[in-house]
Amino acid sequence: MKSVVIEKPGVMVFKDSPIPEIPEGFVRVKVKAAAVCATDLEVIDGNIAANYPLIPGHEWSGIVEAVGEGVDPSWIGERVVGSNDVVCLKCEACRKGEWRYCKSFEEIGFKRNGAYSEYIVVPAYGLCHLPENVSFAHASLCEPLGVALGTMKKSHAKLGDTCMIMGAGSIGLCTLAVAKAMGLSKIVVCATTRGRLDLAEKMGAYATIATKEQDLMEEMKKLHPEGTDVIIDATGIEECIQNCLKLCKKGGTVVLAGYGRGKIMNIRIDDIHINNLHLIGAGNNWNMHQKAVDLMASGIVNLEDFITEELPLEDFEKAIELARKRPTGFVKAVFTL
Repeated sequence: MKSVVIEKPGVMVFKDSPIPEIPEGFVRVKVKAAAVCATDLEVIDGNIAANYPLIPGHEWSGIVEAVGEGVDPSWIGERVVGSNDVVCLKCEACRKGEWRYCKSFEEIGFKRNGAYSEYIVVPAYGLCHLPENVSFAHASLCEPLGVALGTMKKSHAKLGDTCMIMGAGSIGLCTLAVAKAMGLSKIVVCATTRGRLDLAEKMGAYATIATKEQDLMEEMKKLHPEGTDVIIDATGIEECIQNCLKLCKKGGTVVLAGYGRGKIMNIRIDDIHINNLHLIGAGNNWNMHQKAVDLMASGIVNLEDFITEELPLEDFEKAIELARKRPTGFVKAVFTL
């Protein structure tokens, strides 16, 4: 099978790989679409622990081609998306559905081979049927939409709460889509430039702020003069997190959904302590694929505009370059097979 393989950090090739065997309880999926995530770049660069050589890719959709021992054969031929979480299903965390707290947790696309390939092997317990009215390319975005769903669930946001989202990458924009669906009010999306803010406005943001061109604090005073009820940081950047803490309403909530790349950061503790803020980490979001599929199928959430480029696997260098440089208007490159 044709695959994109990271031989070692910084070295990525397009090559023939063996079609993977199917362990008990797993299925083999013929990949139809695989989206490029910014986290994939961290794996390519060696900034996230991974098992090399590795086929990356954790945002995917496809058709079940074969099943392993113990799996219902009726899955064969089904259109699917699914969880990337490989877990024991026996421990206390797994029994609660908190798969990412499982001590034996491994993630497809990081510790196990992922979806930049013609075939991928995934656990049957994480499969979700994909309705015909959701395209494979659209369905490959169920994973980032699931991250946004998990983030907003952790925020305990309520109908009518004001909201600000720091960052207009795929997670920030997915969070906007979820916040809109939840009925949050006066949703403001902030980014350094206007590159993706036009899309945020098209998606229904109440306002957008390009922080290199506008004064963030002054603009937010006009938009949310009493402070913001719920703020989502989707950047993982120190200055952005500091500003989120300053802009949150007393007693409000700041959710950290951005990857901090292992950096130690300075924050002013009194911004949290004196203002009685709820500061929540949202780095592990599990079991959200079915809800993501349902929202797409119903039309409540439509992320089709996120797909800026559809490319064959052999054009992986172009896809990675686009993801790194993020030209104006670019959100997602998706491999279609």
